[in-house]
Amino acid sequence: MYNGKSKYTKSKKSCYTKFGDNMERLFKTLNIKPKQMELYSRAFSHSSYVNEHHLKQDYERLEFLGDAVLDLVVADYLYSNQNKAEGEMTKIRASYVCENALYEYAKKLNLSEYIKVGQGELSDGGKYKKPIVADIFEALMGAIYVDLGYATVRRVLLNIIVPYIENPNVTFFSDYKSALQEYVQTKQKSLHYELVKEEGPAHNKMFTIEVKIEDIVYGIGTAGSKKEAEQEAAKSAIEKLAKKPR
Repeated sequence: MYNGKSKYTKSKKSCYTKFGDNMERLFKTLNIKPKQMELYSRAFSHSSYVNEHHLKQDYERLEFLGDAVLDLVVADYLYSNQNKAEGEMTKIRASYVCENALYEYAKKLNLSEYIKVGQGELSDGGKYKKPIVADIFEALMGAIYVDLGYATVRRVLLNIIVPYIENPNVTFFSDYKSALQEYVQTKQKSLHYELVKEEGPAHNKMFTIEVKIEDIVYGIGTAGSKKEAEQEAAKSAIEKLAKKPR
């Protein structure tokens, strides 16, 4: 008699169970007890792996959700624990949710060990690329939120991030764009950023951006997101301006 459970479902469940066994150390580190293992399997599945294995979803939807949860948790912590103005809190939050910070959190948790990529991406070092590893961290937080709720993902994130916030020697991010903008405003000059190159597959784009002051290129930046590339371009411009004779 058919009981509503296919062999495929059983095989799929076994796959998730094996994946969960491999991640047991991570779950212990995070102090969580997952209920829906398929969420975590998806959170670590890069689009190249999904395409190669003809699966339905990669990590990107969970990454989108995890990004929003991360912003909320850090904003709530800063609001509750630091008596700073809105603009200052925005800068501080940016420092701890930027790609460099996410990459550091992910490295500390050894997330690259669990990332699943296709053979081509694997041979290209995809499991260790900063944009992918940073995205996976957000996807994992998205999975925890969906599976175990806001209180749990909040606890997990604060345990990871607060030690960095409280350590004055740790700096992930400087808002070079704001610093350059202030300089340009003081000199009453025009400033704009221009995307000059976009390369790589959809799941692993690299962006190159030029920053121009009075239509003269002062800096070039390349990164896995347009925002990070703009910051790199602004940093390059500031370094160039610092070397100019006054």
